[in-house]
Amino acid sequence: MLSVGDLAPDFLLTAQDKSIFNTEDYKKHRLLIVFYPAAFTGVCTEEMCSFADMMSELENAGCKVVGISVDAPFSNAAFAKSNGIEFPLLSDVHRSVIDAYGVGYENFVIQGYKVATRSVFLVEPDGKISYAWAADNPGIQPDYSDVMSHISGD
Repeated sequence: MLSVGDLAPDFLLTAQDKSIFNTEDYKKHRLLIVFYPAAFTGVCTEEMCSFADMMSELENAGCKVVGISVDAPFSNAAFAKSNGIEFPLLSDVHRSVIDAYGVGYENFVIQGYKVATRSVFLVEPDGKISYAWAADNPGIQPDYSDVMSHISGD
């Protein structure tokens, strides 16, 4: 897994609206990347809704947010719509970004099925990671107050 101080890999992924998300377009912003195992699962829904509820605070801190899973854009679109999630949910169906960040989770529900480990990375405008966290198992959520504390500099 990538760590604090590492250079974050650039990527292009398809968002839930089928637009292409390019990290190059966000170089002047702080980018919070939230990997989640699967849309429409209980813990993932709670996690993505928690970040959606924090959007005004995150934006006030100059932070953009994206969620990344292996789900198809159509699934992510339905997931976003049903939960009022307005930030991009990106589809890493080829697992290239999951692999680049080192957050693959093997054998999720089905033998051989690889998803993203629930994890959070904050990428600064210089491209370096300033915050990195990953769950020990898919049932653990991030410490939202710790994430916000880091972002706000408290």
